[in-house]
Amino acid sequence: MTNSHLKFHHFGLAVRRPDEARKFVGRLGYEPGNFVFDPVQNVHLQLCTHATHPAVEIIWPGPTPGPVEKLTERHTSGIIYHLCYETDSLTAALAGLEAAGLTAICISPPTPAPLFGGRPVSFYRVVGIGLIEILEIN
Repeated sequence: MTNSHLKFHHFGLAVRRPDEARKFVGRLGYEPGNFVFDPVQNVHLQLCTHATHPAVEIIWPGPTPGPVEKLTERHTSGIIYHLCYETDSLTAALAGLEAAGLTAICISPPTPAPLFGGRPVSFYRVVGIGLIEILEIN
């Protein structure tokens, strides 16, 4: 599948203990960015970048039950649970998935993401693949 409207951006790592995740990626040479709380998703987020490796987003539960709560209860050591792609056209990116014979079911429509300066993000369950996040370029 070639989809020129999707460019890999980062891995999403859901954890219960963000300090341990920061320590791990820090020892691999990642630079942790500022962390933010996303009230819409009810999660804490921190993007860690590396000069040569893909970025890793550390995600941990907010103060009340939210989308990663059960995931981090089942996977107490953490789990990579989504891949994020950047797009210049959400419509074209989704059409490209469909043209490739993939079914993308919208889990969360585009909403402003505090971690990315308010850029819209949306989540899709791609049948046979898993969860992807699509980050729109403004």
